[in-house]
Amino acid sequence: MNAGRTVTAVALGLGVAVLTGIGANALARASEPLVVSITIHYSHFEPARITVPAGRPVTFVITNGDPIDHEWIVGDAASQRRHRTGTEPSHGERPTEISIPAGTERRTTVTFAATGSQLFTCHLPGHERYGMVGTITVN
Repeated sequence: MNAGRTVTAVALGLGVAVLTGIGANALARASEPLVVSITIHYSHFEPARITVPAGRPVTFVITNGDPIDHEWIVGDAASQRRHRTGTEPSHGERPTEISIPAGTERRTTVTFAATGSQLFTCHLPGHERYGMVGTITVN
């Protein structure tokens, strides 16, 4: 009987070790940035609806395939209203406000602390009206 108990104990120990390793990997992955790709083509964002987890860094990789410049402004409705005035010729200091020149790719990492919805919009003249808008849902 002792041999059987020893095998069981070793098996349980290995199971715990494996599960602990899996748990550690899952925790490490949860703190690594989630990568979300957005393509700009014909003055539209694709995808235009994105869902991300709250509290986890998200690296947005935004590729502008158009022959014209665009911007990517993330914020609530009040933030979007402020940007419609177009007082900033370019963006890059804030992770939620970036300029994407024609034919380039930009990366930015954002951690959304609270659940809810955020809009992303290009406020260059006429672009929002044409449909350069999207929604990020934070769960």
